[in-house]
Amino acid sequence: MAKQSGLGDNFYVGAVNLSGDVASLEKISVSRATLDVTGIDKEANERLHAIKDGGFDFTSYFNDAASQSHPTLSALPTTDVICSYFRGTTLGNQAASCVAKQINYDGNRADTGEFTFKTSVQGNGFGLEWGRMLTAGVRTDTAATNGASIDTAASASFGAQAYLHVFSIAGTSVTCTIQDSADDVSFANISPSMAFAAVLGGASGTERIAVVNTTTIRRYIRVITAGTFSSAVFACMIVKNAEAGVVF
Repeated sequence: MAKQSGLGDNFYVGAVNLSGDVASLEKISVSRATLDVTGIDKEANERLHAIKDGGFDFTSYFNDAASQSHPTLSALPTTDVICSYFRGTTLGNQAASCVAKQINYDGNRADTGEFTFKTSVQGNGFGLEWGRMLTAGVRTDTAATNGASIDTAASASFGAQAYLHVFSIAGTSVTCTIQDSADDVSFANISPSMAFAAVLGGASGTERIAVVNTTTIRRYIRVITAGTFSSAVFACMIVKNAEAGVVF
């Protein structure tokens, strides 16, 4: 990959696509605390890695239409919300997702007439994770579909995590499942399963799933849909762990 701009990016908060209402993301943060374990026989600090953290800071425009920025963010939910940043809308591009707590919604009416809001979401339990897009931004399936695959270059046996945003579904239900393949021809469900919970017709939802950090994830990965529906609108990303010992 070459150097890129941030043009054409997407940002999702819960089951809402806020890409058109978000002006900027001031922070896409991944951090890890440290523990000072310096002995009295040392002349410099010794540190161990400690708790992982992360989150997003972003600016949004005022839009009080249904399922847009103001009704979504002004609610200040006390429950967790999944937020995802998608770098463009090309399958396989980088993406960052976070299970988070929204901590504010601060408005500013500038003397130019601009009315914007600052919002921060802070990681809860998992920190922020960078992975790759399994959908080209928002994907719409009109029937059960085997999605196109991404090439992760090699198999790895360190497990994976994945995030799903279902924005809408018309029909009975949809189930999204992640599959892998060694040759980009013969695909099978990952074992243990990386199937998201079914989302019922007329509903929406988000979910983070994970498999143990010794699970083999083969080179090619795709997300498929199953169920009875005429339209399922969703976005999905996967974090394929590159090293052993990923623990939350």
